[in-house]
Amino acid sequence: MRLITLVLSFCLAAGMAVASPEVWSREWPNTDFANTSVENWIEIMSGGPPKDGIPALDDPAFIPASEENRLTPREPVITLEIEGEVPRAYPIRYLTWHEIVNDEVGGIPVAVTFCPLCNSGITFDRRTDAGVLIFGVSGKLRNSDMIMYDRETESWWQQAIGEAIVGTLTGTELQSLPSWMESWDAFISRNPDGLVMAQPDFARNYGANPYVRYDSSERPFLYSGELPPHDIPALARVVRVGDRAWPLTRLADAGSVTEAGVTLRWAEGQASALDTGRLGAGKEVGNVRVMDAAGNDLAHDVMFAFAFHAFWPEGEWMLGD
Repeated sequence: MRLITLVLSFCLAAGMAVASPEVWSREWPNTDFANTSVENWIEIMSGGPPKDGIPALDDPAFIPASEENRLTPREPVITLEIEGEVPRAYPIRYLTWHEIVNDEVGGIPVAVTFCPLCNSGITFDRRTDAGVLIFGVSGKLRNSDMIMYDRETESWWQQAIGEAIVGTLTGTELQSLPSWMESWDAFISRNPDGLVMAQPDFARNYGANPYVRYDSSERPFLYSGELPPHDIPALARVVRVGDRAWPLTRLADAGSVTEAGVTLRWAEGQASALDTGRLGAGKEVGNVRVMDAAGNDLAHDVMFAFAFHAFWPEGEWMLGD
């Protein structure tokens, strides 16, 4: 952890020193930097790895959930259940090292994404007015959140909000699909005939957490923005639905909360992916489901409070008091 801290601190200082569209344009000659919604380029920082240094996955292989023997019960996975299709689980043990999975489910091209520094796991529809896009990891961060890029135009996309912020497609928004992070045990108990993404063919220490004790930090890495209000710790988890955020601690205390037209349910059983050295042994964070009044799953994100405040500074904090 100390080594990671030193490396990221160096990247922070270096990024703040050189960040400008001119510098990035030399690295990204095919990106239209004249078209952007970024007002302050000091927000764009290098996360350390270069473009594709964190390799996104394309068309991953799957195996029957009943044949999976690597995952431990409390390990987190991102679950995607599309009507008429076999439910799929995308293990965080793989997404930690790849951050984006370009897949297709039931004819819908999707991007399953996970940003460890924000604990943000969102699934997007890859279809846009500009065509179907394939996403990669740029190696850049903004407010500690991953900046993705599309391989077709090399526009940059902010993962937390699903919007292009630099390049030809600036202003284009991706549709978020209902998916959720839950334990492997919760997934397979509900979907014994489901599918799980197979281990990728890369030399990675899958199952290990390179961000040991990260979610116990007082401040996030590579972030110099304003901290959350209401004395909420920067790395406290919140459940974001649209521009509202419910503290995870409130849901854990209540078990279920219904307000603002949505129902949020919490149940124990999921380990933090950003705590101990092994993903399945982390502290309890619980499983969250979010549904509308008709009982349909809603797109949402369980992210760190600082990231919600950074990208939704006027957002509503659902504190229940």
